[in-house]
Amino acid sequence: MRNIKKTSSENQLDVFGSLLSSAGIDIDREEIKFTPLTGGVSSDIWRVDITGKPSLCVKRALAQLKVEAVWFAPISRNSFEVAWYNTANDLVPGISPCIRAHDPGKGMFVMDFLSPDSYPLWKDRLLEGNADPAFAHSVGKALGQIHAGTADNAEIADRFKTDNAFFDLRLEPYLKATAQIHTQLTDRMQHLISVTQTNKHVLVHGDISPKNILIGPKNPVILDAECAWYGDPAFDPAFCLNHLMLKCIPARTAVTELALCFNAFFEAYKSQITWEPVYKLEQRIAHLLPALLLARIDGKSPVEYIHLDEDKRRVISFAIKLLIKSTDKLAEIIHLWQEEMRL
Repeated sequence: MRNIKKTSSENQLDVFGSLLSSAGIDIDREEIKFTPLTGGVSSDIWRVDITGKPSLCVKRALAQLKVEAVWFAPISRNSFEVAWYNTANDLVPGISPCIRAHDPGKGMFVMDFLSPDSYPLWKDRLLEGNADPAFAHSVGKALGQIHAGTADNAEIADRFKTDNAFFDLRLEPYLKATAQIHTQLTDRMQHLISVTQTNKHVLVHGDISPKNILIGPKNPVILDAECAWYGDPAFDPAFCLNHLMLKCIPARTAVTELALCFNAFFEAYKSQITWEPVYKLEQRIAHLLPALLLARIDGKSPVEYIHLDEDKRRVISFAIKLLIKSTDKLAEIIHLWQEEMRL
Protein backbone atom coordinates (compact mmCIF):
# COMPACT_ATOMS: atom_id res chain seq x y z
CA MET A 1 0.00 0.00 0.00
CA ARG A 2 1.23 3.50 -0.76
CA ASN A 3 2.34 5.47 2.26
CA ILE A 4 2.24 9.08 1.09
CA LYS A 5 2.65 12.21 3.16
CA LYS A 6 1.11 15.23 1.48
CA THR A 7 0.81 18.93 2.19
CA SER A 8 -2.51 20.75 1.74
CA SER A 9 -2.08 20.60 -2.06
CA GLU A 10 -3.86 18.47 -4.62
CA ASN A 11 -2.72 14.87 -4.83
CA GLN A 12 0.72 15.49 -6.29
CA LEU A 13 1.32 11.80 -6.81
CA ASP A 14 -1.41 11.83 -9.46
CA VAL A 15 0.43 14.65 -11.19
CA PHE A 16 4.03 13.52 -10.84
CA GLY A 17 3.76 9.78 -10.22
CA SER A 18 4.75 8.60 -13.70
CA LEU A 19 7.57 11.12 -13.82
CA LEU A 20 8.98 9.87 -10.51
CA SER A 21 8.68 6.29 -11.74
CA SER A 22 10.81 7.28 -14.73
CA ALA A 23 13.37 8.61 -12.26
CA GLY A 24 13.56 5.21 -10.58
CA ILE A 25 11.21 5.83 -7.65
CA ASP A 26 8.90 2.96 -6.69
CA ILE A 27 5.79 5.01 -6.01
CA ASP A 28 3.80 1.97 -4.86
CA ARG A 29 6.22 1.07 -2.06
CA GLU A 30 8.16 4.14 -0.99
CA GLU A 31 7.09 6.83 1.42
CA ILE A 32 6.90 10.13 -0.46
CA LYS A 33 6.37 13.64 0.84
CA PHE A 34 5.72 16.68 -1.38
CA THR A 35 6.51 20.19 -0.12
CA PRO A 36 5.75 23.24 -2.31
CA LEU A 37 8.63 25.61 -2.98
CA THR A 38 8.19 29.34 -3.48
CA GLY A 39 10.02 32.02 -5.41
CA GLY A 40 8.95 31.65 -9.04
CA VAL A 41 5.93 32.86 -11.00
CA SER A 42 6.09 30.62 -14.03
CA SER A 43 5.96 27.08 -12.61
CA ASP A 44 4.77 24.85 -9.80
CA ILE A 45 7.85 23.52 -8.00
CA TRP A 46 7.88 20.82 -5.31
CA ARG A 47 10.51 19.26 -3.12
CA VAL A 48 10.11 15.48 -3.04
CA ASP A 49 11.42 13.59 -0.01
CA ILE A 50 11.73 9.81 -0.27
CA THR A 51 12.67 7.90 2.87
CA GLY A 52 16.29 6.80 2.74
CA LYS A 53 17.06 8.55 -0.55
CA PRO A 54 18.34 11.97 -1.62
CA SER A 55 15.61 14.56 -2.07
CA LEU A 56 14.43 15.47 -5.54
CA CYS A 57 12.70 18.47 -7.07
CA VAL A 58 9.84 18.38 -9.59
CA LYS A 59 8.89 21.33 -11.76
CA ARG A 60 5.78 21.83 -13.89
CA ALA A 61 5.45 24.79 -16.28
CA LEU A 62 2.28 26.90 -16.04
CA ALA A 63 0.45 28.33 -19.05
CA GLN A 64 -0.70 31.42 -17.08
CA LEU A 65 2.07 32.87 -14.94
CA LYS A 66 1.42 33.75 -11.31
CA VAL A 67 1.31 37.54 -11.68
CA GLU A 68 -1.48 40.10 -11.58
CA ALA A 69 -1.14 40.94 -15.28
CA VAL A 70 -2.36 38.60 -18.02
CA TRP A 71 0.78 36.70 -19.00
CA PHE A 72 0.57 33.45 -20.94
CA ALA A 73 3.49 31.35 -22.16
CA PRO A 74 3.74 27.92 -23.84
CA ILE A 75 4.59 25.02 -21.51
CA SER A 76 6.99 23.72 -24.19
CA ARG A 77 9.54 26.05 -22.57
CA ASN A 78 10.03 23.28 -20.01
CA SER A 79 11.78 21.19 -22.67
CA PHE A 80 14.11 24.03 -23.58
CA GLU A 81 14.97 24.47 -19.92
CA VAL A 82 16.04 20.82 -19.76
CA ALA A 83 18.04 21.26 -22.97
CA TRP A 84 19.77 24.36 -21.55
CA TYR A 85 20.75 22.46 -18.39
CA ASN A 86 22.22 19.62 -20.40
CA THR A 87 24.09 21.92 -22.79
CA ALA A 88 25.43 24.15 -20.02
CA ASN A 89 26.57 21.20 -17.90
CA ASP A 90 28.52 19.84 -20.87
CA LEU A 91 30.38 23.15 -21.12
CA VAL A 92 30.71 23.99 -17.41
CA PRO A 93 30.25 20.80 -15.35
CA GLY A 94 28.09 21.33 -12.28
CA ILE A 95 26.71 24.69 -13.40
CA SER A 96 23.13 23.31 -13.21
CA PRO A 97 21.34 20.45 -11.42
CA CYS A 98 21.24 16.98 -12.93
CA ILE A 99 17.98 16.12 -14.73
CA ARG A 100 16.64 12.72 -13.61
CA ALA A 101 13.50 12.43 -15.78
CA HIS A 102 11.51 14.57 -18.18
CA ASP A 103 7.95 14.50 -19.54
CA PRO A 104 7.90 17.03 -22.41
CA GLY A 105 4.24 16.40 -23.18
CA LYS A 106 3.15 17.52 -19.71
CA GLY A 107 5.83 20.19 -19.42
CA MET A 108 7.53 18.85 -16.31
CA PHE A 109 10.78 17.29 -15.13
CA VAL A 110 12.51 15.96 -12.03
CA MET A 111 16.00 17.02 -10.96
CA ASP A 112 18.25 16.83 -7.92
CA PHE A 113 17.20 18.95 -4.96
CA LEU A 114 20.02 21.15 -3.68
CA SER A 115 19.56 21.96 0.00
CA PRO A 116 19.77 25.65 0.98
CA ASP A 117 22.02 24.59 3.84
CA SER A 118 24.74 23.74 1.32
CA TYR A 119 23.51 25.86 -1.60
CA PRO A 120 22.26 29.22 -0.27
CA LEU A 121 20.46 31.54 -2.65
CA TRP A 122 22.58 34.41 -3.96
CA LYS A 123 19.59 36.75 -3.82
CA ASP A 124 19.17 36.19 -0.08
CA ARG A 125 22.84 36.93 0.58
CA LEU A 126 22.71 40.12 -1.47
CA LEU A 127 19.56 41.39 0.26
CA GLU A 128 21.33 40.81 3.58
CA GLY A 129 24.14 43.06 2.36
CA ASN A 130 26.55 40.17 1.89
CA ALA A 131 27.97 41.01 -1.54
CA ASP A 132 31.05 39.01 -2.51
CA PRO A 133 32.82 40.23 -5.69
CA ALA A 134 34.67 36.91 -5.99
CA PHE A 135 31.39 35.04 -6.33
CA ALA A 136 30.05 37.59 -8.83
CA HIS A 137 33.25 37.03 -10.79
CA SER A 138 32.61 33.27 -10.85
CA VAL A 139 29.06 33.81 -12.16
CA GLY A 140 30.24 36.15 -14.90
CA LYS A 141 32.98 33.75 -15.94
CA ALA A 142 30.64 30.75 -16.09
CA LEU A 143 28.08 32.69 -18.13
CA GLY A 144 30.83 33.81 -20.50
CA GLN A 145 32.03 30.23 -20.91
CA ILE A 146 28.53 29.07 -21.83
CA HIS A 147 28.14 31.90 -24.33
CA ALA A 148 31.59 31.29 -25.83
CA GLY A 149 30.98 27.54 -26.01
CA THR A 150 27.78 28.00 -28.00
CA ALA A 151 28.80 31.00 -30.13
CA ASP A 152 27.85 30.81 -33.78
CA ASN A 153 26.93 27.13 -33.43
CA ALA A 154 24.37 26.24 -36.10
CA GLU A 155 23.31 23.00 -34.39
CA ILE A 156 22.55 24.68 -31.08
CA ALA A 157 20.92 27.61 -32.85
CA ASP A 158 18.57 25.18 -34.59
CA ARG A 159 17.81 23.38 -31.30
CA PHE A 160 16.86 26.61 -29.51
CA LYS A 161 14.62 28.34 -32.04
CA THR A 162 12.43 29.90 -29.36
CA ASP A 163 11.98 33.41 -30.70
CA ASN A 164 8.24 33.51 -30.03
CA ALA A 165 8.55 32.18 -26.49
CA PHE A 166 11.38 34.59 -25.70
CA PHE A 167 9.26 37.46 -26.91
CA ASP A 168 6.31 36.29 -24.79
CA LEU A 169 8.42 35.72 -21.67
CA ARG A 170 10.91 38.57 -21.87
CA LEU A 171 10.60 41.21 -24.57
CA GLU A 172 6.85 41.76 -24.31
CA PRO A 173 6.43 41.78 -20.49
CA TYR A 174 9.61 43.75 -19.85
CA LEU A 175 10.12 46.16 -22.74
CA LYS A 176 6.86 46.39 -24.68
CA ALA A 177 4.62 46.44 -21.60
CA THR A 178 6.79 49.09 -19.94
CA ALA A 179 6.59 51.26 -23.05
CA GLN A 180 2.81 51.18 -22.78
CA ILE A 181 3.15 52.99 -19.44
CA HIS A 182 5.99 55.31 -20.48
CA THR A 183 4.71 56.14 -23.94
CA GLN A 184 7.44 58.73 -24.55
CA LEU A 185 9.84 55.76 -24.69
CA THR A 186 7.88 53.68 -27.22
CA ASP A 187 10.33 54.22 -30.07
CA ARG A 188 13.33 53.61 -27.85
CA MET A 189 11.91 50.38 -26.44
CA GLN A 190 10.94 49.13 -29.89
CA HIS A 191 14.48 49.83 -31.07
CA LEU A 192 15.88 47.77 -28.17
CA ILE A 193 13.49 44.93 -28.99
CA SER A 194 14.59 44.97 -32.63
CA VAL A 195 18.29 45.04 -31.74
CA THR A 196 17.86 42.16 -29.30
CA GLN A 197 15.92 40.09 -31.82
CA THR A 198 18.46 40.51 -34.61
CA ASN A 199 21.79 39.87 -32.82
CA LYS A 200 21.81 36.09 -32.69
CA HIS A 201 25.16 34.75 -31.53
CA VAL A 202 24.91 32.45 -28.47
CA LEU A 203 22.69 30.32 -26.25
CA VAL A 204 20.94 32.76 -23.91
CA HIS A 205 19.60 31.70 -20.51
CA GLY A 206 17.14 34.59 -20.28
CA ASP A 207 16.81 34.81 -16.48
CA ILE A 208 20.30 35.27 -15.05
CA SER A 209 19.05 36.68 -11.77
CA PRO A 210 20.38 36.18 -8.21
CA LYS A 211 17.06 34.47 -7.40
CA ASN A 212 18.07 31.71 -9.83
CA ILE A 213 21.68 31.31 -8.71
CA LEU A 214 22.83 29.14 -5.82
CA ILE A 215 26.15 29.59 -4.04
CA GLY A 216 27.53 26.07 -4.30
CA PRO A 217 30.45 24.66 -2.29
CA LYS A 218 32.63 24.74 -5.42
CA ASN A 219 30.86 26.89 -7.99
CA PRO A 220 27.64 28.76 -8.77
CA VAL A 221 24.62 26.70 -9.78
CA ILE A 222 22.23 28.31 -12.25
CA LEU A 223 18.53 27.39 -12.22
CA ASP A 224 15.34 28.30 -14.10
CA ALA A 225 16.30 28.30 -17.78
CA GLU A 226 12.70 28.46 -19.07
CA CYS A 227 13.54 31.42 -21.31
CA ALA A 228 16.41 29.65 -23.11
CA TRP A 229 16.88 31.10 -26.58
CA TYR A 230 19.56 31.30 -29.23
CA GLY A 231 20.00 35.02 -29.55
CA ASP A 232 21.62 38.17 -28.27
CA PRO A 233 24.27 37.57 -25.57
CA ALA A 234 23.71 41.11 -24.27
CA PHE A 235 20.47 40.08 -22.61
CA ASP A 236 21.97 37.78 -19.97
CA PRO A 237 24.61 40.12 -18.49
CA ALA A 238 22.22 43.09 -18.69
CA PHE A 239 19.60 41.09 -16.79
CA CYS A 240 22.02 40.16 -14.00
CA LEU A 241 23.71 43.57 -13.71
CA ASN A 242 20.25 45.12 -13.47
CA HIS A 243 19.55 43.05 -10.36
CA LEU A 244 22.87 43.95 -8.75
CA MET A 245 21.93 47.60 -9.15
CA LEU A 246 18.42 47.18 -7.77
CA LYS A 247 19.72 45.35 -4.68
CA CYS A 248 21.41 48.63 -3.69
CA ILE A 249 18.03 49.99 -2.59
CA PRO A 250 17.18 47.42 0.14
CA ALA A 251 20.88 46.87 0.94
CA ARG A 252 21.99 50.53 1.20
CA THR A 253 24.94 49.71 3.44
CA ALA A 254 26.44 47.48 0.75
CA VAL A 255 26.31 49.85 -2.25
CA THR A 256 30.10 49.89 -2.64
CA GLU A 257 30.31 46.09 -2.43
CA LEU A 258 27.45 45.66 -4.90
CA ALA A 259 29.21 48.01 -7.31
CA LEU A 260 32.34 45.87 -6.95
CA CYS A 261 30.21 42.81 -7.74
CA PHE A 262 28.84 44.61 -10.81
CA ASN A 263 32.36 45.31 -12.08
CA ALA A 264 33.72 41.86 -11.16
CA PHE A 265 30.87 40.11 -12.97
CA PHE A 266 31.40 42.06 -16.17
CA GLU A 267 35.19 41.83 -16.12
CA ALA A 268 34.97 38.04 -15.82
CA TYR A 269 32.30 37.80 -18.49
CA LYS A 270 34.24 40.13 -20.81
CA SER A 271 37.30 37.89 -20.60
CA GLN A 272 35.36 35.11 -22.36
CA ILE A 273 34.01 37.14 -25.31
CA THR A 274 35.36 35.77 -28.57
CA TRP A 275 32.45 35.97 -31.02
CA GLU A 276 32.30 39.75 -31.57
CA PRO A 277 34.20 42.91 -30.57
CA VAL A 278 33.85 43.58 -26.85
CA TYR A 279 32.89 47.22 -27.34
CA LYS A 280 29.90 46.29 -29.52
CA LEU A 281 28.53 43.85 -26.98
CA GLU A 282 29.16 46.23 -24.06
CA GLN A 283 27.27 48.92 -25.93
CA ARG A 284 24.19 46.71 -26.31
CA ILE A 285 24.35 45.69 -22.64
CA ALA A 286 24.64 49.33 -21.55
CA HIS A 287 21.68 50.37 -23.71
CA LEU A 288 19.47 47.50 -22.55
CA LEU A 289 20.30 47.83 -18.85
CA PRO A 290 18.23 50.98 -18.04
CA ALA A 291 15.26 49.53 -19.92
CA LEU A 292 15.37 46.49 -17.64
CA LEU A 293 15.71 48.73 -14.57
CA LEU A 294 12.54 50.53 -15.59
CA ALA A 295 10.78 47.26 -16.39
CA ARG A 296 11.38 45.87 -12.89
CA ILE A 297 9.34 48.76 -11.52
CA ASP A 298 6.66 49.29 -14.18
CA GLY A 299 6.69 46.09 -16.25
CA LYS A 300 4.61 42.96 -15.76
CA SER A 301 7.02 41.47 -13.20
CA PRO A 302 8.09 44.19 -10.74
CA VAL A 303 10.62 43.30 -8.06
CA GLU A 304 8.98 42.59 -4.72
CA TYR A 305 11.63 44.18 -2.48
CA ILE A 306 11.27 47.82 -3.55
CA HIS A 307 8.25 49.08 -1.66
CA LEU A 308 8.53 52.83 -1.11
CA ASP A 309 7.18 55.16 -3.79
CA GLU A 310 10.24 57.37 -3.30
CA ASP A 311 12.55 54.49 -4.18
CA LYS A 312 10.44 53.51 -7.17
CA ARG A 313 10.52 57.09 -8.46
CA ARG A 314 14.30 57.14 -8.04
CA VAL A 315 14.75 54.04 -10.20
CA ILE A 316 12.28 55.31 -12.79
CA SER A 317 13.94 58.72 -13.06
CA PHE A 318 17.43 57.23 -13.30
CA ALA A 319 16.41 54.71 -15.95
CA ILE A 320 14.53 57.23 -18.11
CA LYS A 321 17.50 59.63 -18.10
CA LEU A 322 19.78 56.85 -19.36
CA LEU A 323 17.28 55.74 -21.97
CA ILE A 324 17.01 59.28 -23.34
CA LYS A 325 20.74 60.03 -23.15
CA SER A 326 22.46 56.67 -23.30
CA THR A 327 26.04 55.72 -22.53
CA ASP A 328 28.03 52.90 -24.11
CA LYS A 329 30.06 52.16 -20.97
CA LEU A 330 28.94 50.02 -18.05
CA ALA A 331 31.53 51.61 -15.76
CA GLU A 332 29.81 54.95 -16.28
CA ILE A 333 26.40 53.48 -15.45
CA ILE A 334 27.50 51.96 -12.16
CA HIS A 335 29.38 55.16 -11.25
CA LEU A 336 26.28 57.25 -11.86
CA TRP A 337 24.19 54.76 -9.87
CA GLN A 338 26.55 54.97 -6.91
CA GLU A 339 26.27 58.74 -7.01
CA GLU A 340 22.48 58.40 -7.09
CA MET A 341 22.54 56.12 -4.06
CA ARG A 342 24.52 58.71 -2.09
CA LEU A 343 21.82 61.39 -2.52
